[in-house]
Amino acid sequence: MARVPYLEKSDLAPEHRDLLSREITLYKALAHSPGALKSMSGVGAYIRHKSTLDPKLRELAILQVGYLARSPYEWSHHVKIGHDFGLSDDDIRALAEETAGRASKLDPLAKLVLRAAREITRDLSMSDETFAALAAQLSREHMIDLTMTISFYNAVVRVLATLQIDVEPEYQKYLAAHPLPK
Repeated sequence: MARVPYLEKSDLAPEHRDLLSREITLYKALAHSPGALKSMSGVGAYIRHKSTLDPKLRELAILQVGYLARSPYEWSHHVKIGHDFGLSDDDIRALAEETAGRASKLDPLAKLVLRAAREITRDLSMSDETFAALAAQLSREHMIDLTMTISFYNAVVRVLATLQIDVEPEYQKYLAAHPLPK
């Protein structure tokens, strides 16, 4: 159960009701601070809709963060979003294999993206080796967007955990299909 009550549009001043255009539990909790929600959703919207980074790579990076953080909310939401952008169940299972240090059938660039996400999440920075390998294949814009994506979602999983945000019922099936490790 969340540490703050979930707000509904009717609980908000009229000028803030549009902040709940996506009626997800994360936004319903963050709506207690309309400015924070607006700022956070702005960065999220850039990452999801305006970045030119390949959406499959973006979603693998986000999923890696959610997997490492053992964040049911982040994981379930981005399993669904990953599917929407073309990730297969095999791709998602391959992420778990890569995280465990086992070989997978992911392409080399996807493996590098996952490694970058693991390094930033675990070590707070991408190694020189990983950065150089990615920079040889991605533009500077994509390097910045990838770094911002991984870093932003590391912040998101911490907000989710601290506020104990509940996974909505419609996302439970993604947790059942792809359970997080204990």
